[in-house]
Amino acid sequence: MWLLDNSSAGVPAVIHLQTVTIQDGEQSDYVLDVEGRLVQIGETLYLRYQEMNEEEDSPATVTLKILPNGDVQLTRNGDNRSRLFFSDGKRVQAQYKTPYGLLAIDTVTPSLKLQFNDTPFGGSVSIDYFLYAGEELLSEHKIRLQFTV
Repeated sequence: MWLLDNSSAGVPAVIHLQTVTIQDGEQSDYVLDVEGRLVQIGETLYLRYQEMNEEEDSPATVTLKILPNGDVQLTRNGDNRSRLFFSDGKRVQAQYKTPYGLLAIDTVTPSLKLQFNDTPFGGSVSIDYFLYAGEELLSEHKIRLQFTV
């Protein structure tokens, strides 16, 4: 297992993020290169960074929590808040908080892959998932994130 600086501030990380979203037959691509922080608490990794969104006034804080069992939790705190859970091959309940109230959603994750490197320490997270409200498919997503400390 990794041993990073155990301080709560973590270590600086360079992050490259690519996302693809397909909604109502329309595809949107997003690329972000940003500096963030990587914190290790026990065997859990937390990768945190700021993300600007055209629809929001201020930057959102995004936290990717990588659990020892390989599951991933993505939390986004901004004008709209979401907490999504990804477990390879599973359907998991999640929440999306909008100014209009709380929306119950599910993530279905057909593919979740994690890979880590030792020198320099870094890794990649690859998540393909579907977002559902009940039985209705809302959107399809692909996340490709790479980080290096």
